[in-house]
Amino acid sequence: MLMTKRKPVTVGQILTEEFMEPLGLTQGALAEAMGVQRKHVNELCNDRRNVTAATALILARVFGNSPDFWLNVQRRTDLWDAMNSPRERKRIERAKPIAKKAA
Repeated sequence: MLMTKRKPVTVGQILTEEFMEPLGLTQGALAEAMGVQRKHVNELCNDRRNVTAATALILARVFGNSPDFWLNVQRRTDLWDAMNSPRERKRIERAKPIAKKAA
């Protein structure tokens, strides 16, 4: 499990700081390249929308990298959020490991 106290970089941060800003892309220009509404890109940039498999495929096509890159960024954020949410921690801690049977 993730043990770090520091929140990982989000999809929105990576998208804006590592891809859009260096390329001089606006949200509107990225939305057009992705074939989605500007609202979709805005929600991604502001971490109000998660990256789905379809979105990862689209981003990979637009930026020439892999869909796994985008899904892994989302996965790290999701795991950190679950491990650092008191409500989710209670749910996780209620789970009991299944004992292995002796052969």
